[in-house]
Amino acid sequence: MQLHNSLSRSVEKFEPIEAGKVRYYTCGPTVYGYPHIGNMRTYIFADTLYRALKLSGYDIQHVMNITDVGHLTNDSDFGEDKLELGAKKEGVDAWQIAQKYTDVFFEHSKLLNIRTPDVVCKATDHIPEQIALVKSLEDKGYTYRTSDGIYFDTTKDESYGALGRLDKSGLRAGDRVEMGEKKNKTDFSLWKFSPEGQKRAMEWDSPWGVGFPGWHIECSAMGQHFLGDQFDIHTGGVDHIQLHHCNEIAQSECGTGKRPFVKYWLHGEFLVVDEGSETKMSKSLGNILTVQSLLDEGFDPLAYRFFCLQTHYRKQLKFSYESLKAAASGLERLYQQIAPLTPDADQEISMSDMAKTLIKPIFDDLNTSKVLAALWTHLGDASLSKEDKWSLVKAADLALGLDLTNAKQKISFEVDPKLQALLELRCKLREEKKWQEADVVRDQIHAAGYEIADSPDGAKLVKK
Repeated sequence: MQLHNSLSRSVEKFEPIEAGKVRYYTCGPTVYGYPHIGNMRTYIFADTLYRALKLSGYDIQHVMNITDVGHLTNDSDFGEDKLELGAKKEGVDAWQIAQKYTDVFFEHSKLLNIRTPDVVCKATDHIPEQIALVKSLEDKGYTYRTSDGIYFDTTKDESYGALGRLDKSGLRAGDRVEMGEKKNKTDFSLWKFSPEGQKRAMEWDSPWGVGFPGWHIECSAMGQHFLGDQFDIHTGGVDHIQLHHCNEIAQSECGTGKRPFVKYWLHGEFLVVDEGSETKMSKSLGNILTVQSLLDEGFDPLAYRFFCLQTHYRKQLKFSYESLKAAASGLERLYQQIAPLTPDADQEISMSDMAKTLIKPIFDDLNTSKVLAALWTHLGDASLSKEDKWSLVKAADLALGLDLTNAKQKISFEVDPKLQALLELRCKLREEKKWQEADVVRDQIHAAGYEIADSPDGAKLVKK
């Protein structure tokens, strides 16, 4: 198996630290708002990596964090905590915001057929581990104190910034108004003090006073807690390379004295929404679309997964509804090709050598587009038996996660008249602006195994 390592900027043969086992960490969502489909592209990539590792026969321990405190509005050391700010906007407390958007994230993940990692850990559940790591860094002389927190001094780590190829000449004091009291502009907070006279919903006692953890320390502490001081793979978006992941490496390696903290760093590229300026999709830019947005436009969320898998995870992907519509049509055609191949329920067909060859590109830095292209070619080969083709479909489904083995159900199903009546009732209640009653009906439809897709052509039912 070969993977592109952001640390070396090259594709390398994958060799885990311990033979046969993979310890693997994914940077999870900051749960202060709806995850957008650009975010979800990163988790589709992480899910594809898990599938490739599983098909390679590894025993995998996959950990993902939930950032529910400490991520400030400028992604660095200033501004408001995103959870606290979200709570103010919605008129609830930060704990409620965190739970609401954690639930939404996993609902959207399920619709995209993204498996839940083996361990999902919340930052607020691991404050003692974070405090212990900051204390270790302090005892070893890597920190200093300002009026607003405890900071990591990046000049004391000779290898700081290697992942991001950062310019060491930038490690100097600058404009105090812009930098606050930081000694160097790349220094970062480990522990922030609660503002004087302000009671936060999320704050804890520490050796330095009441406060909350910095964003970066969370992943280091939880990664070490569940996977050890050194582990195999760490994934995230490309926007994490120069800041979050450089800081993770520095505090982890300096805290434990063990290098490297992570052997392979993998990063997924942006989803681009403005083709002219190639603007990434982000909440701060206000240009987000969610999985619910796709449902509202009548798309099966798996059409978006299919759309993503047609482009390599390390390439920017330009989004438009026109391109998504083309992907949806392609996936529908694929389901139509596969549906007649579905064997009887009691017919067991094992993975053939041809099927193993079909999925081989997944082990070449997750080349999903080649797997799809090979599948199309083999499905159109009249010389192959129905059984051979079904073996190919099963293998491709394990690699791609497109629910291909349920193709017959995806393209043709008869809706229970009672469910259709509920859908019509829900539409009527919405027209009458009886929102709460309409939501009750919607929940009944969800409980029966269907999502509602609201589109310009009217509402329709989509199987979960």
